[in-house]
Amino acid sequence: MSKSKVKVKVRNAQINKALKLFKRLVKESEHIQEFKDRREYVKPTTRRRKKRQEAIRLNQKLLQELREEDKHH
Repeated sequence: MSKSKVKVKVRNAQINKALKLFKRLVKESEHIQEFKDRREYVKPTTRRRKKRQEAIRLNQKLLQELREEDKHH
């Protein structure tokens, strides 16, 4: 999703519906996550290491799921 401004119009005085939509759009736009990421500086090497570790973890999880699936067949 784009990082544009999030705007929601309240129609027929349905503030709850507009608020629900606004919260969803903010989450999808990733504004909050970007704000949290920028709170402190993370060195590029640390960022790369974290990304690599996450990829290894995901790969191991997928391999484990495949092994379990093969056991059932």
